[in-house]
Amino acid sequence: MAIIEERKGRNGLTVYRAKIRLKGRRPESKTFERKTDARDWAQQREAELKRSRAFGTAETAHKTIADLIDRYLDHELPKRNSNQDMVKTCLKWWRTEIGERTLQDISPSILAECRDRLLQARYSDHKFASKKTPRKKSPATVIRYMAALSHVFSVAANEWEWIDSNPMLKVKKPALPQPRVRFLDDDERKRLIEACRKSDCSYLYPVVVIALSTGARYSEIMHLRWRDIDLERGIARLEKTKNQDRRALPLAHHALELVKALRKKQKDAAKTDYVFARADGLAPMEIRKHWYKAMEDAELEDFRFHDLRHSAASYLAMNGATLAEIAEVLGHKTLQMVKRYAHLSDQHTAKVVERMNKKIFKDQ
Repeated sequence: MAIIEERKGRNGLTVYRAKIRLKGRRPESKTFERKTDARDWAQQREAELKRSRAFGTAETAHKTIADLIDRYLDHELPKRNSNQDMVKTCLKWWRTEIGERTLQDISPSILAECRDRLLQARYSDHKFASKKTPRKKSPATVIRYMAALSHVFSVAANEWEWIDSNPMLKVKKPALPQPRVRFLDDDERKRLIEACRKSDCSYLYPVVVIALSTGARYSEIMHLRWRDIDLERGIARLEKTKNQDRRALPLAHHALELVKALRKKQKDAAKTDYVFARADGLAPMEIRKHWYKAMEDAELEDFRFHDLRHSAASYLAMNGATLAEIAEVLGHKTLQMVKRYAHLSDQHTAKVVERMNKKIFKDQ
């Protein structure tokens, strides 16, 4: 803050000394004959120092959001183990919206306006979204966009010293709705299984069966490699997951039988290590169009591939699995994510309470 001190000079005249103190910097002072000059200098110099502290040197003060994002994409994003494509998509949107703005121009209010535009935006090219009616971006998706740019700001503040702090931290995240719990009932499951059996894609049926029986994510299944599968023990090792943790995927009964059958059919397995490889063996096959067709044939509404994961968790809950067991199967680090299935295990919980009561009140 700036302080103006009135002092007597050697010649007996009154002079005014302006002193500026900012945290983390040495104090600065300058003496003037007029109080207004001292006040003007103090205000101007204090603004310069604050601007310098917030936006680094004069060299970085003119940097734009586009410069920030480009450097991040070139040097920081390659260090991430996963979700690089998603982060690129998010940052590309931010670059288009506010890329020309300088770092000095960016404020929480501008970022909040962008957040609101994202909440109203529609898109139809989502991995498993219906192509008939473009949907609005969900609050969870908007939060991912905000998180992508927030990490860029954090790196710029903590490592590059381009800015003093992360302005995204002052922007309120949109409220999330209640967690989605959409799972297949018995009739829907039968219709979907039958549609997958009849699909032109021979991989679709085993992929869906594995998803329903293990709760694995789409990317985890499609990127399975033969070197990660132990057919004798019925285990598939997932080296890279969404949570960055290694996880063992149990393959049992029908799912294990289908994987064994695939292994026998792949005569040219030496050319690729992917379980669900495309023709050239260089990457997993793309099965989305076959999935859409199967959903139409099964007449399923409001259903996504990820809901197969919810279905597996729901079946576990209804068959007596505890929340801790469900979390372990799905690879969740906490029980918070699986609490949505708690109501499905009410019958199992009632039986546990009944057994406890019988034991402690058996003599009453």
